[in-house]
Amino acid sequence: MVIAAPASGSGKTTVATGLVGALRRAGHRVAPFKVGPDYIDPGYHGLAAGRPGRNLDPVLVGIDRVVPLYRHGAAGCDLAVVEGVMGLFDGRIDADDARPVAEGSTAQVAGLLGAPVVLVVDARGHSQSLAALLHGFATYDSSIRLGGVILNRVGSERHEQVLRAACDRVGLPVLGSLPRMPELEVPSRHLGLIPAVEHGTAATAAVAAMTDLVAAHVDLRSIAALAASSITGPAWDPETALRGGAAAAHDSAGVGELERRAEGAGVSRRRTVADFNGEETEGAPARRRTVPDADAVGSGTDRCGAALAPSAADSGDSARFEQAPPAPGGTPVIAMAGGAAFTFGYAEHRELLVAAGATVAVFDPLHDELPTGTAGLVLPGGFPEEHAADLAANTQLLTAVAALARRGMPIHAECAGLLYLTRSLDGHTMAGVIDATAEFGPRLTLGYRDAVALVDSPLWRAGERVRGHEFHRTRLLTTGTNPPAWGWHTAGERIREGSAVHRVHASYLHTHPAGNPESVHRFVTAAADFARTDAAD
Repeated sequence: MVIAAPASGSGKTTVATGLVGALRRAGHRVAPFKVGPDYIDPGYHGLAAGRPGRNLDPVLVGIDRVVPLYRHGAAGCDLAVVEGVMGLFDGRIDADDARPVAEGSTAQVAGLLGAPVVLVVDARGHSQSLAALLHGFATYDSSIRLGGVILNRVGSERHEQVLRAACDRVGLPVLGSLPRMPELEVPSRHLGLIPAVEHGTAATAAVAAMTDLVAAHVDLRSIAALAASSITGPAWDPETALRGGAAAAHDSAGVGELERRAEGAGVSRRRTVADFNGEETEGAPARRRTVPDADAVGSGTDRCGAALAPSAADSGDSARFEQAPPAPGGTPVIAMAGGAAFTFGYAEHRELLVAAGATVAVFDPLHDELPTGTAGLVLPGGFPEEHAADLAANTQLLTAVAALARRGMPIHAECAGLLYLTRSLDGHTMAGVIDATAEFGPRLTLGYRDAVALVDSPLWRAGERVRGHEFHRTRLLTTGTNPPAWGWHTAGERIREGSAVHRVHASYLHTHPAGNPESVHRFVTAAADFARTDAAD
């Protein structure tokens, strides 16, 4: 079932996380998902489920991949809980798209899955007029089926009676009524909730409290009976995706479909690298998309069956994780940053790296060295600004990363990774691979981007198109002469972003690896080439 709400802040994460935990406690095998690019909520889902939370984002991976990725993540499970994003019909804002269901919205994903929607309503301030609100959501789009309502933050028994009567008027069953419990609020910071990895035992306690709350106040039998899906077709498979090459990346992130629709309306969305050098040139081929993986939060099983080895994020001592032992003669070792400072990423990234022939070793840059034999480095997103002093204190690692970058080792850095590679972050010395300094900024930068790769790199070819997402509060203060990695247009302004130097691709832009598996294959190939060259030297 899909857990949605009329607006952000209604309590979707509390309800979804509690449902996952309560249903698991009741004996179900539950697969947790999150609509959109969010990295933080899936961490809490993972704690509740005992397996990684996964994302379903039509913008980043394309509408054709949503169902296969869902089937991949839900394999072997008897229930799936999909937490929505913002309000039910909220998604990417596109003035050229007049459809009632926005791209990337919870409603779009619910429609693709053929799944019922449970609406979580923040009951504060609501009385009889709740019936009108529910009537609007139930009738706005006939393709979306509301299966019931969960009332959240109910003030009293009398308040609950009034709200239940309002739901009865529009024929929507009340599946649960949660009392106001401010002590359940999970601490947040500038990008939302504090990641479960950083929140440690407090996150575990919060998830347990959410589970208890939902188990006591939600009709779990009715929820389980409501769950349904009308989808068919094969599950996504990383090896198949890599073998498919261009075919596997067909229409990734919906770029092809969007361009056909836009061109039919007389508007061309296609641009080339020349556009970002001052020329309006048409005809560049539409291309595809990639992201680092944050460790799954919580030990347990993935795909509701296969056991996961513990990851750096699962333990307090940053134990290294290797998906597979090195083959005789050596497969390239890809070091993936984890721990408290690097918590953002997607489970499919590690799966694709392994399918491409790499050995993945997770390490914690706060106090670890690079894994032995590292031939490629993935620095995902996270909150390095919260740990800048400790990152700077690990001078041995910073020196090693800088030296390997100069020698041509491929490095894929996104957001937190970009900051780690600068000269300094909030005055703390970083690796100095990129000629820039960074600081915590005055405002949040947030939104999807249609980007073009401006230069060749270990992941991208100049002119390739990518759908990505920015989500940061830091900013680069001074930049040197490093060539930018991406170009895009925002509000009519040409943006050049990121840095491509040596064999490094660093950017604020988060991408999803399932959207363009060929970029992962290129990165592993570049790492293998570096390993061979390094061995020869």
